[in-house]
Amino acid sequence: MSQIRIVIAGAGGRMGRAIVRAMRDFEGVRLAGALEAKHHPDLGQDAGLLAGLSAAQVSLTEEPLPLIAQADAVIDFSSPNVSVELAALAAQARIVHVIGTTGFTADQDAKIRAAGRHAIIVKSGNMSLGITLLAALVKRAAQTLPDFDIEIVEMHHRLKVDAPSGTALLLGQAAAEGRGIALGDKMAKPHDGLRGDGAIGFASLRGGTVVGEHEVILAGSGERVVLSHIAEDRAIFARGAISAALWGHGRKPGLYTMADVLGLTS
Repeated sequence: MSQIRIVIAGAGGRMGRAIVRAMRDFEGVRLAGALEAKHHPDLGQDAGLLAGLSAAQVSLTEEPLPLIAQADAVIDFSSPNVSVELAALAAQARIVHVIGTTGFTADQDAKIRAAGRHAIIVKSGNMSLGITLLAALVKRAAQTLPDFDIEIVEMHHRLKVDAPSGTALLLGQAAAEGRGIALGDKMAKPHDGLRGDGAIGFASLRGGTVVGEHEVILAGSGERVVLSHIAEDRAIFARGAISAALWGHGRKPGLYTMADVLGLTS
């Protein structure tokens, strides 16, 4: 069986190293390149050694074009600006681009959608298979319980910058879709005070080394439904991203989500 050649963007970070390690558990994949930002202290280092494994004979570089030109997929946990750049390159090469980066602006999202006309892009605020299923359950619950208030609480490690997290927004979007509304019209944060009818509230906690915890609370009169997910190891995101790259290889160009990967959109 031929191997899928995968480039990892953000290979020197926590997620990049986790993906290098997780690739050992998959057949049919090969590490073909490792990208990092200009001036990153690990440039030139071997990606395997950085991940705590034996040497992979793949060194971290800041030049994406030569790598993507020879790749079948790029798995990207980097930054919004870098992800937009990589999406354009993936479109030129007509390869798979798996995007786990969060914090995009509307303009950046539009550029990624445009790249999806030629690249196979799988973009998600969370690559966990469990979170993907949770989002489907939240959508169904919000639809089934239209009069229940919705609050989404998330906690991550103290170094996480964006809030609410990309996963919390993904869950909020699922709730909004279940009710046939636009999330932006009903989104509420803690400082907004009194919740309006149909509001979808968010709360963000930061501390320690928490990988990721998300809780969706649907509160009605005299009862609550609580749907939750706890990430204990970044390996779950790495495995999900690799599964997405394998799923996308050979498919038609387009912008997909992890729900497509799990077959939850049919």
